[in-house]
Amino acid sequence: MPRMLDVSDEVRAEIGDEEADRLLAGETAPGSYDCTSCRTPGDSEQERTSTVLFIGDETAVLAFAHAGCLPSQVVQVTEEQLRGAVKSITGDTVDVEPDRVVPEQAVPEQAVLGVTSGLVLIGGELHPALVVEPTGPIARPGTAGTGDDFLPLLIEQGFMPLAELSAVPPVLHGWSVLLAMGRLHAVLQPGSNGGQPVAWWQAHQPLQVTEGWRVAATKHQQVLMFAAPVGSIGRQPREDLLRDALDKAAANGKLVGSALPLAGT
Repeated sequence: MPRMLDVSDEVRAEIGDEEADRLLAGETAPGSYDCTSCRTPGDSEQERTSTVLFIGDETAVLAFAHAGCLPSQVVQVTEEQLRGAVKSITGDTVDVEPDRVVPEQAVPEQAVLGVTSGLVLIGGELHPALVVEPTGPIARPGTAGTGDDFLPLLIEQGFMPLAELSAVPPVLHGWSVLLAMGRLHAVLQPGSNGGQPVAWWQAHQPLQVTEGWRVAATKHQQVLMFAAPVGSIGRQPREDLLRDALDKAAANGKLVGSALPLAGT
C-alpha cells in the first residue's frame, strides 16, 4: 500500500530514485514506526511521515518521523553517534547522567562547554531550555588574550543580552537544535556563505533528555538556549535551582539567550 511519505530531494539523492520509489510504494517502508524525534508511535499509512537519513563515516541509517516533528532531511553524524542512534532504535540503553553533560567538545583555548537541559517557566508556561556554560574563559579566535569573550562572540552571532527571564527571547533564525531519535544531538549554526548548517556544539553520543523536556520541545517546535560565562551558573541538581541561577546571572548582566527552532535545516 502506498505510504504518506515525504522524501526530500537530498534524501532521494543519497538513497537513489529506485529505493525512494520503493519506499513511496510501501515496499520497504514500515506501516507503523516510533518517531525518531518524539519517540511516540506513527503510521505512514495514515499520516504524513518524513524520511530522515542519518549518515556516518561508513554507514547510514534511514529513520522515520512525524512530518510535524521533523522535515525529511539528511543528517551528517559521526560513526559513534550513528552507533548510539542504532542502539536507541533497538532499545539498548546508553548510560548518561540525565539532564547534565559536559561533552569533550573543544572550543577556543580548549575550554569545554557544559550543557544542561531543563524546563524553564516563563509567562506561566514551561519551555524546554539548554543552558551553556564553558569550563573556562573563551578567548576570541586568533587572539592570545586571556580575557573572556564568550558572551560578546554570541551577541555578535545574534544572541540577545537578557536582564531578566520575563518573556521568551526572540527566535534566532539560521540556528537550530537537532533532537532526533528522542535524543539531543547538536546545536547547529549557519554554514559559511549560506551553506549547510554546521555544528556549533555536538554531543559525543546522542544525549538523553527527559520525556517532559521532549514533549515541550515538540509542542513549541523550538528550544530556548541560554549562555553564561564560566562560574555564572554552576552545576545545579534541580530545575528550581537552575532557574534561580539563571535569574541571578541575568540580573548581573551575564546571560544571553535566544529561541532556536527545533531540528532546523
